[in-house]
Amino acid sequence: MNTLMIKDVIILTMKEDEAPFRGDILIAGDTIRQIGPGLAAEADETIEGQGMVAMPGLINAHQHTPMSLLRGFSDDLKLMDWLERKMLPAEANMTPEDIYWGCKLSMAEMIKSGTTAFADMYIHMDEIAAAVQEAGMRASLSRGLVFLQDDGGQRLQEALGLVERWHGKAEGRITTMLAPHAPYTCPPEPLKRVVKLAEEMNLPIHIHLAETQEEVVSIRDKYDETPAQYLYNAGLFDRTHVLLAHGVHLTRRDIGLLRGMRGGVAHNPVSNLKLGCGIAPVVEMMQQGITVGLGTDGAGSAATVDMFEEIKAAAWLQKLDYGDPTKLPAAQALRMATRESAALLNIDREVGTLEAGKRADLILVDMNKPHLQPVHHVESLLAYSAGGADVDTTIVNGKILMRRRQLLTMDEEELLRQAAVRAKRIVAGV
Repeated sequence: MNTLMIKDVIILTMKEDEAPFRGDILIAGDTIRQIGPGLAAEADETIEGQGMVAMPGLINAHQHTPMSLLRGFSDDLKLMDWLERKMLPAEANMTPEDIYWGCKLSMAEMIKSGTTAFADMYIHMDEIAAAVQEAGMRASLSRGLVFLQDDGGQRLQEALGLVERWHGKAEGRITTMLAPHAPYTCPPEPLKRVVKLAEEMNLPIHIHLAETQEEVVSIRDKYDETPAQYLYNAGLFDRTHVLLAHGVHLTRRDIGLLRGMRGGVAHNPVSNLKLGCGIAPVVEMMQQGITVGLGTDGAGSAATVDMFEEIKAAAWLQKLDYGDPTKLPAAQALRMATRESAALLNIDREVGTLEAGKRADLILVDMNKPHLQPVHHVESLLAYSAGGADVDTTIVNGKILMRRRQLLTMDEEELLRQAAVRAKRIVAGV
């Protein structure tokens, strides 16, 4: 079993009420063995951490990784124009190999900006799973299920095949969910079938919820319910762990329906801002005991999958919305990107905090930069001043995926070449 020692580093464990402290981290195999000051154990490899902060890897709780190939292709459009005129026609041109390389492009950006785990919902998920296995990241994968046309059960069979082939694979780094796409693409009966399957198979559910006002109007016109009521009445919150993406347009009654649910809401502030969707009631949800994590959504809408941008945007939006700078303070925004997102992916027993016995998913942030000095409050600098480019080292499952800004599990030059060629072909004529 290989061992790795990180010496003399400022440690932010993200454990409840534990302040940052200077110390060492000993990793054995895929697990954190010890954390504390002045560890004397010998190790096969040592990283000198002076001037660095060690913290849990960031966890992107909602992604569509192949959409990185569509970054900057359809900006400054209203959501339905963005979707129908640009995204859907371009996605129809994607091959399974495009999906693979698009996922790798997103993962390269995530690794280089400190993300160690993500939740993905897309198509051709075998290609995405293979890319995850090779790159070394941790991921919760799901095949998006749209039930607007009869496909003879093909999509659902693909979803179940993903679970059968990949759940628990890649040294345990890959887990799976079932993913009915959204209330407006899943009529009641197929939605209820997926909920029943999730209960029988003990699988979480990943679904979009109330991203836009148009969705609210559509569900009200069809069912005389809000999107949250629609999911509640379908039994989604009875016995299943649920990852709800967005949750922008929720009423107080909706939030009451979500109270006590297993799982929670993945807030995607940058995408919501860029598409003009609105501001999610994050503080109110938290006050009702609902777990709220952070995601980026796909780069086709958000333009970035840098979770440090999401941390900033989440905090600033709530302060602006309430007119109160005390809302969503720095430490809480960092918790959303680590331990709370881990809870949404249902992997918080393994990752999300730095403590002995948990998997060694962590990042080192280089604080030796003008915009990160002086260090009065580490959490404030990380939440409000740091960016993804400040991440020096990314470790997942005890394996170093990036060291001194260099990717170790991908050929970055070949990746960029593949992305450029494929993106040009995909958008041609759209």
